[in-house]
Amino acid sequence: MRIVITDSNFVSDEPERAVLSAAGLTVERFNCRTEEEMIEAGKGADAVLVQFAPVTRRVIEAWTSCRLIVRYGIGYDNVYIPAADGAGIAVCNVPSYCLDEVADHTCALLLSGLRKVVAFDRSVRSGEWNVEKVAKPMPRFADSVVGLIGFGRIGARVAERIRPFGFQILIYDPYMSADKAEQLGVHKAATLEELLSKADAISLHSPLTEDTKHLINATTLSQMKSGALLVNTSRGGLIDTEALATALNEGTIGGAAIDVFEQEPLQNDHPLRSCDNLILTPHAAYYSDSALITLQTQAAEEVVRLAQGLPLASQVNRPSGGQGGSR
Repeated sequence: MRIVITDSNFVSDEPERAVLSAAGLTVERFNCRTEEEMIEAGKGADAVLVQFAPVTRRVIEAWTSCRLIVRYGIGYDNVYIPAADGAGIAVCNVPSYCLDEVADHTCALLLSGLRKVVAFDRSVRSGEWNVEKVAKPMPRFADSVVGLIGFGRIGARVAERIRPFGFQILIYDPYMSADKAEQLGVHKAATLEELLSKADAISLHSPLTEDTKHLINATTLSQMKSGALLVNTSRGGLIDTEALATALNEGTIGGAAIDVFEQEPLQNDHPLRSCDNLILTPHAAYYSDSALITLQTQAAEEVVRLAQGLPLASQVNRPSGGQGGSR
């Protein structure tokens, strides 16, 4: 059985090798970035582990031996699922490895942005000592509404963490009823527009789909409060970043704190880099030392299940050939 890691930014792949070795399996590691590199690396592979590299229709059609693709992470939007379905290839993710880390990072960005910690730091370093110049507007937390777009496992964890600060928590999630939201201690906005207009800070926790791509755009940004903060630790494609940069520079919204981007790394000439009222982190919300080990271990465990003919733990698609494909 040939197993391939097409790409990863991990310093070591020992966690995967340990799991696979215990099952009598070995793995080859590559550093793919392009379609062509992916096609070559995965030829003849039965199982492929992928992090950021594109798994396009062309790639999948070239992987004629493949029965399983495991994506390192919760999201899997770099894997073209319809092609995998048609080819009979099972696709799995690792859905629970960093829920607390992402919630913690979200709250760190949220609190830092609302209290303008980074802006104060930049001001002091530049030689200023002027609180009101930097701070205004700054409502107290008890007078502030935090809007959460998407209220799954991470959104719920964020709400749990920020509740003791006294925030009013408003959510928008079309898959959750108003009654269920009230049971969970939050209020559901009837529409996205209601949340956008009422929230002093908005945090995104939605998956990236055709319906949610550029959910935050020039129109929705204009519907936000002029002093509002936007936080994104979910998926870069949820935001039209060109429109966000314009909104920040023109004062349409008060600020943003962004961890994920449509193109990563963020381009050196991207207009976001020139925005002062912005906190940037390098897709780091997932990170903790233990989270990485969990991610790598659980990804490799899916491959072992395939090799041993066991049910896959986190399959996200329905391939036409059944679990593991018909190849």
